[in-house]
Amino acid sequence: MPTRPAERAGERVVRVLPDVSALRKTFDYSVPPALDSSVRLGTQVRVALGARRVGGWVVEDEVEPTEGVVLRPLTAVRGWGPPPAVLDIATWAGWRWAGPVAGLLRSASSARAVHDLPALERHGGGDGAEPRTPPPSASEDDALGLGGATTIVRLGPATDPWPIVVAASAKRAQAVDGAGALVLAPGLKAAAEVARRLRERGVAVALLPGDWARARAGGCVVVGARAAAFAPLPRLAAAVVLDAHDEAYHEERAPTWAAWAVVAERARRDGAPCALVSPCPTLEILALGPLVVGARAVERRGWPAVEVIDRRSDDPRTGLFSERLVRLVRQGAQSPGRRVVCIVNRTGRVRLLSCAACGDLANCERCGAAVELSTSVLACRRCGHERPVVCARCGGTRLKALRLGVSRVREDLEALAGVDVAEVWGPGSADDDENERVRRARVVVGTEAALHRVPDADTVVFLEFDSELLAPRFRAAEQALALLARAARLVADTAEGGARDRAPGRVVVQTRQPRHPALTAAVSADPGVLAAAESEIRRALALPPFSALAVVSGPAAPSYGVALRDGAPEGVEVRGPVDGTWSVRAPGHDALCDLLASVPRPPGRLRVEVDPVRG
Repeated sequence: MPTRPAERAGERVVRVLPDVSALRKTFDYSVPPALDSSVRLGTQVRVALGARRVGGWVVEDEVEPTEGVVLRPLTAVRGWGPPPAVLDIATWAGWRWAGPVAGLLRSASSARAVHDLPALERHGGGDGAEPRTPPPSASEDDALGLGGATTIVRLGPATDPWPIVVAASAKRAQAVDGAGALVLAPGLKAAAEVARRLRERGVAVALLPGDWARARAGGCVVVGARAAAFAPLPRLAAAVVLDAHDEAYHEERAPTWAAWAVVAERARRDGAPCALVSPCPTLEILALGPLVVGARAVERRGWPAVEVIDRRSDDPRTGLFSERLVRLVRQGAQSPGRRVVCIVNRTGRVRLLSCAACGDLANCERCGAAVELSTSVLACRRCGHERPVVCARCGGTRLKALRLGVSRVREDLEALAGVDVAEVWGPGSADDDENERVRRARVVVGTEAALHRVPDADTVVFLEFDSELLAPRFRAAEQALALLARAARLVADTAEGGARDRAPGRVVVQTRQPRHPALTAAVSADPGVLAAAESEIRRALALPPFSALAVVSGPAAPSYGVALRDGAPEGVEVRGPVDGTWSVRAPGHDALCDLLASVPRPPGRLRVEVDPVRG
């Protein structure tokens, strides 16, 4: 093996992680004297890797290279990269979600080369909000969820979380070491609105991804969406995650990390208060810290009226439209300035079975999910339980499939309402005419995407909600309540003044499960009802957060699944294959993630999803 050249014996040596997702190892390089002053931990560099030149990050400095190995010099310095604290959190996240660290560091880095950083913001100069606003007292901090450590703050969907954001900004103003505050919103549009409101108060704001250099300099409030969890702030003074339950915080590509969990871990390491704000926090979020709930009357005003239409005794020939629904749609269509939004999810949902005699839905008596007819038995895809083809309510043996029949929903609604009905099926469109038609329509029908594309509504109707409540996913009930919370926000006025008992607007749900805990929680404006019911089911079935779960799929899954099963320690269960998928369940994330990290990955495509959102 060639020896290390003597003339390089005194050169500085750094360890570089190449920006190549397939690689999970680092390499040592020497730093040429001309680049020495611009290379530090986190710096983005260019290196020679085999016959290629690739980008990468300096992840260790002043290292001792392997004896006898020829060191190649760094080719170039691209610019500033994430600070050491973010390098550490990315390494932790790579272990926690069993994925390549390089992909996480991309989220933490600027898309453009940054050679210079702006001057650190000095509080009390151009940043005038904090000097004019007295810092919150300890009791106020506790009430806002920023009294210390990680706190879950439950607010009604129509309640403005702005006081919590302002309190986090004040925490940043009190910091003396350049620490900044971090505020996450579930989408770029919502993040831009938070940044606008902060700037109107005179607060120094960095809106990611555009203001990356300002965020890297520190001393400001950084606002962004999911990727901002890896914002390049050197240190956190406070953190807030708005709508922490939103699935937009979960990365779909591997590693499938959750932004709220990354922010909570960053805050814990920096000793900073962190508020996870949500109208309906999930059990995984609730497991991170104490729950803060305001006065009952205040939370109740944050939820509009939720009306449940029980369709168990309806004539099946009425299809999707109950008599009550027809009256609501006609009333809304004939009232100027009012809008009715009808939601029906027809894609990727469970096929429901009901008893031909009593109309009761066929669901699992063990976990509550919908069951499917499989080889003369009713099988549950969620927990694997099987039972005979018998109605649990009346003993009937003849079941029928409920067909949504939504191919003509828009046409039927137009006939019922007597007005044009706009249709929304996708997340968005570049067609200005179509967007304008949706904004002006009195009646809109579509998938849940309509809840994001329609600017406001007086009534939101879920035409068929049972496919959400009974979906074969262990988080189905929480996801159903999140849909109701989103609809509640669409119909609710954010102002809480006046003597109203409820926020204005109405959410209407057609269902054959009128007593489902998710619906009870929405009707009573108390998400704790669902949390208590779900906690019992999850604990009995050893599902998260009472265990840690990973799903392995892809062409290389069989060999990896066998290796995981052979290497699993006591208490870790590896099951599979089921439809080409393996599942790994452990008592906690330490055991699960250590196993996933210790087993070498075979060649070929492989997807490892830790904490599957749709599992």
